[in-house]
Amino acid sequence: MLTKLTSCYKIFRNKNICKKLKLRLKNIIIDQTLTYASETWILTKRDRKQINIIERKVYRRILGPVYDNKKENWKILANKEIYAMVKKPTITETIRLNRLRWFGHEQRMEENRIPKKYYIYGKIK
Repeated sequence: MLTKLTSCYKIFRNKNICKKLKLRLKNIIIDQTLTYASETWILTKRDRKQINIIERKVYRRILGPVYDNKKENWKILANKEIYAMVKKPTITETIRLNRLRWFGHEQRMEENRIPKKYYIYGKIK
């Protein structure tokens, strides 16, 4: 996974590629990598924090510094500003939604299915 991220950083630094394309690449490559099989994860508070940090680092790399006309200097975007610009839920929110979707799917399963048995009893009998 880290090799994918480091190779993407080179793309995200490239000034010849527009931000819109970089954001699409981030959604396709990084989001898919970070959320693979996330339906079954048990995330601790620390895990959620680390995932959000990675996501914000990528967004800051893509969006870059912004010129502030009031102070007449460049500034790095704050977390709220990043999410306001991107208009997309965080990766941890996406993971939470994936887990809820899996839970609903699991609840509709027949009782004899292995995932359902594991959910009910905590182990397969």
